[in-house]
Amino acid sequence: MKLREDHVRVPAPDCEIRSVVLAPVGEGPWPGVLLYTDIFQLTESTLRTARRLASAGFVVCIPEIYPRDLAGVALEFDDAGKKAGLAGAAGTTTVQFDSDRVAVLDFMEQRGDITTLHAVGFCLGGHLAFRAAFDPRVAATVCFYPTGLHNGELGADADAGSLARAASIHGRLMVIFGSRDPHVPADARAQTIAALYAAGLNDLELHVYAGGEHAFMRDVGARYDPTLTDLALTEAVSFLNGR
Repeated sequence: MKLREDHVRVPAPDCEIRSVVLAPVGEGPWPGVLLYTDIFQLTESTLRTARRLASAGFVVCIPEIYPRDLAGVALEFDDAGKKAGLAGAAGTTTVQFDSDRVAVLDFMEQRGDITTLHAVGFCLGGHLAFRAAFDPRVAATVCFYPTGLHNGELGADADAGSLARAASIHGRLMVIFGSRDPHVPADARAQTIAALYAAGLNDLELHVYAGGEHAFMRDVGARYDPTLTDLALTEAVSFLNGR
């Protein structure tokens, strides 16, 4: 499927959020996906994944997650890039993340080529996608190896209270982990899953991919696993389409 790619600036209360919108070429409208990046922002690696998702028949909007301090910056996958990405997170509060989410969902909702709204995210973005599920407009959410859910760590806040609000999720939820993820080890996964069940979310979909490392879907570096990536994207597309 051919895609149209537009660079837009989404107005938010205290900033503009640079975003990329990928839309299928052809008859619409299409389901919309708010896609949250990892800490490195709008890298070509993330955009390649987003294009694969869009080609399955979605309008995908990918906003920068640090629109204030790192606007227009795509970080490198090296120590300096990681340091800058973590600093960007540390300088962003949960209130700011949530405010940006509302702005982007408002922007998507107003587009004539989008029907239902969904959310997807990777790493820190997986945590942000989880919080996007609090919005009643979001029909389905996929969190790829989300970090900070088990202990609440999100950006500048030691505990964003995300799991404590899990009962407010009324849309469908899928969470995908890698079994060898040091950021979300087995005990953290168990803690997260137990909290989700305790919140009454017993109709969710959970996957733990054997051998998957953190960021196994990033197609740069030794962690990349193309087989697991294909499997994860296939599962995500099927899930977002309601099976």
